[in-house]
Amino acid sequence: MTSTNSASVAAVEAHSSEFLVFSLGEEEYAIDILKVQEIRGYENVTRIANAPDFIKGVTNLRGVIVPIVDLRIKFHLDKVEYGGQTVVIVVNVGERIVGIVVDGVSDVMTLTPEQIKPAPEFGVTLSSDYLSGLGSLEDRMLVLVDIEKLLTSEEMAIVDHVSE
Repeated sequence: MTSTNSASVAAVEAHSSEFLVFSLGEEEYAIDILKVQEIRGYENVTRIANAPDFIKGVTNLRGVIVPIVDLRIKFHLDKVEYGGQTVVIVVNVGERIVGIVVDGVSDVMTLTPEQIKPAPEFGVTLSSDYLSGLGSLEDRMLVLVDIEKLLTSEEMAIVDHVSE
């Protein structure tokens, strides 16, 4: 391998991003792995009065009160069932720790900039404001969610009030 070739490989790797892949219904989504703090099994949460449907409640995570958001409800999926594969991905967004409920986590994938396409403006179950693009890998298509934009939107401001 020549030095120019290894330099270009290093350049591609430097611009590659790792994503945690999870499922919601039949679709595969992915979020930046650097935002993920941990993955936990789903356990019952303490409901909060007057919270939007997608905020399931709060849980105590080693002394920190963490709001739990069900992305399946947030993304308007038809059937929301809690089973053995249901997990909570604990993410660190800005100054906030939030748990997001998903149907299951499959793997961690590295995507190069060439594998990430711009998000479409239509036909997706959530507002394109929250999408950072579509990742294409062989026969898989991943919806890349900008978890920071999603969890800092105005409707999520209630999370701050819930966790105080």
